[in-house]
Amino acid sequence: MHPLALLGCLVALSHCALTTKVCPRPPEVLFATLNVDKKVYEVGEEVEYTCRPGFMPNSGQRKYTCLPTGKWAFNTLLCLPKRCPPPPPLQNGKMDFEEFQYQSTVTFSCDPGYNLVGSRMSQCMADGKWTGTFPQCQPVTCAPPSLPEFGVISFRRLHPGNVSHFLDTIQFECVPPLALIGNETATCMANGTWSSIPVCKVVNCPTPIGIENGFIEFAVRRTYHYNESVSFGCQPGFVMEGSKHSRCENTGNWSTKPVCRAPCKIPVKKAVVLYNGEKKRVQNDLKDGILHGETVSFFCKNKEKSCAYTVDAACVDGNFTLPACFKERGFFSTLVKKDPSEMKACEDEA
Repeated sequence: MHPLALLGCLVALSHCALTTKVCPRPPEVLFATLNVDKKVYEVGEEVEYTCRPGFMPNSGQRKYTCLPTGKWAFNTLLCLPKRCPPPPPLQNGKMDFEEFQYQSTVTFSCDPGYNLVGSRMSQCMADGKWTGTFPQCQPVTCAPPSLPEFGVISFRRLHPGNVSHFLDTIQFECVPPLALIGNETATCMANGTWSSIPVCKVVNCPTPIGIENGFIEFAVRRTYHYNESVSFGCQPGFVMEGSKHSRCENTGNWSTKPVCRAPCKIPVKKAVVLYNGEKKRVQNDLKDGILHGETVSFFCKNKEKSCAYTVDAACVDGNFTLPACFKERGFFSTLVKKDPSEMKACEDEA
């Protein structure tokens, strides 16, 4: 072969070698690895991405081929963290979390009065499952309370069984005639102790004193034990307000006594009034007055309309106030003027 021809062939081969394309390292995908990792890839060479444990690919392409242009196709692959199912609700407690995905954590805590049984924290793992078993919130328990001397206890529990839990209550009673000093009930508190424990003591009350315008029924001059009682009565015409009985309390004092309220005289000489729905003459039918709390209605006259209306007046512990509109009639007016009680009723008067 001619030397010049040989030289031309060598130049052509050299040019072909220089124009051969190669691809650089493929772009990195977060949380993924390549099956072949090197600096340069031949045209047509294929690589495959694999998501790391705890991550899963989206709908993007996992395999890519080095193109004749010396470039890789646009990479759309994403490796997303796996998700764990939401933990079940924690009864009588709460969960603190941000996400339910790989490497996320959930922290558990219980409401006051409940203890956490189990792990306080769980983590979402690469297999999409939570570590450990989920905890429970169990109510705080209280040890049996100390029993007051000469006392008895009755339990009221929210749960069956013989153990007292948070918010369970107990009620105390003392053997008669001892008095219970303190709260009758105690509650199992969030810290596992009872709220209060009373004591049983001997309590006496002095001989009771009578009441004004009244008397004590069958009272004996002696000291009285706790819970013993006496009864009161009122003089004729007086009305009792309050309980008829007074009881010796655990303070050594008597409970509130009743009051005898006085009757009222109606301060007019003559008048026709309504009493219990019937017309009555004060000077005849109500000359002894009315009892405390009773009401009579006086007839008042409307001169402009020539009609009458009624206004109530009540007896309040011996005090009686006549209505301002009522005018007691003198001897002359009874002869020439009609009594308001005999006039027609006003339709629009109060």
